[in-house]
Amino acid sequence: MIDPITALAGIQSAISMVKKASKVANDLGSLAPMIGKMFDAKSTATKALIEAKKGKGSNMGTALQIEMALEQARAFEEELKMLFMTTGKVDVWNKIKARQEQMDVDDARELRSLERAEKKAKQKEDELNELAMIIGGCAFVLFLVGIGVYELMEFCETTRRCGR
Repeated sequence: MIDPITALAGIQSAISMVKKASKVANDLGSLAPMIGKMFDAKSTATKALIEAKKGKGSNMGTALQIEMALEQARAFEEELKMLFMTTGKVDVWNKIKARQEQMDVDDARELRSLERAEKKAKQKEDELNELAMIIGGCAFVLFLVGIGVYELMEFCETTRRCGR
């Protein structure tokens, strides 16, 4: 797991790098790898902060870090949108946003599928554990019955007083 502070620094570094590169770049296509890295950094930071929240820490501090990082990324996304608009590439921006939305839907669908599979596997494991406990209990009872029958046979043999 990545440190949340490092992840947040990664966002800031990526945004700074893209801003500097956009000033000297001839076209938006050459910025694509850096922009992609910035959004990867945003995703990593969000996940790191959510994981960090599961541990110890202040709710206010965690909420502040998450919201500030996301706000910075939102503001940069608006700047990026304006950059596409000013270069006459609004159609490209719209395609990017449409693709992002479709990928988000696909990711959500895949996540739900994984959660269902995990739930099904857990349920199967629970059923197998139950079955193992039942089989173990039955074997224990049979073992006790076997000991009882053996002891009864031994008693009958030594006292010669079994049956009628």
